Amino acid sequence: MAFPLPQGITPSEIAFLSEMELVTVVPRQRLEILELLGVSPSGGSTELLQPPVRASVPLWLALLLKRQRRINIVPPFWLHPESLSFILQIETEHRDYSDAFSPPPRLPGQQSVGDRTASDKLKPRRTVDGQPYFPTPPFLPQNIALAPAEATGPGREAPSLPYHWLEVGSMLLEAASDDLVDPNQTRRLLKDLREVRTAKMRKGIDVLDTAAMAGGGVALTGVGAMEIGEMRGLVTGIVENLRYFSGFVLGKIGVSKEQARREQLAEEGNKDYDDTQDYGDSMEL
Repeated sequence: MAFPLPQGITPSEIAFLSEMELVTVVPRQRLEILELLGVSPSGGSTELLQPPVRASVPLWLALLLKRQRRINIVPPFWLHPESLSFILQIETEHRDYSDAFSPPPRLPGQQSVGDRTASDKLKPRRTVDGQPYFPTPPFLPQNIALAPAEATGPGREAPSLPYHWLEVGSMLLEAASDDLVDPNQTRRLLKDLREVRTAKMRKGIDVLDTAAMAGGGVALTGVGAMEIGEMRGLVTGIVENLRYFSGFVLGKIGVSKEQARREQLAEEGNKDYDDTQDYGDSMEL
């Protein structure tokens, strides 16, 4: 007997897709260019790994080389304890985000907050077959380490959680904790962020009753892939029950209105019949 597959993508599949995220590494030995199919939607090859020059490789390859002690992984800027503490403060103390999530990273071509002079426009890329496409996670450089000048410069943007923050953070803590800055504090901050954001998502379920009746919804801007995958089963179950309950109630209301209309028509028919009967009786007299 075959078990039915769950609706939507599963957490294990989300973690598999997150391994395509690009991360920054520092090679310990030379590694020639590798021709791979999954570096980007358009294909391509990896960069030449030449110590001590930084390079960007997919997360799955970085974890493999890390286990072989051939590279060191440079953690992304958002995974530093200072950045996580800043994001956690926004999630818990900022009045505008008491019921919302911290803003996600800026997409290519998207204006930053308060910037009205940005002129870069989002341009499509091309696949091997020449088809245009717009890159999305995990094919966006959201987990690449910043250069020292970019991390401390005056135009540096505030740290934000990428789309696959939970998966990438967990994998790096498991396989490359020695490369992270204060891994114990990083693990604690990631746990606190996960609990705070999960509580917000559960709190948003309370408005699904009103949303189902009024046609509204719950804003999920800034929610990560794993968070959506973990809450999908609960939310879809609640929404289906609300739809069934609302349809049942509306059906009952419709039946009651139809029954009342039929009774009214029956009463009017009986009244007309009685008036006609009385008029006939008076004519016979």
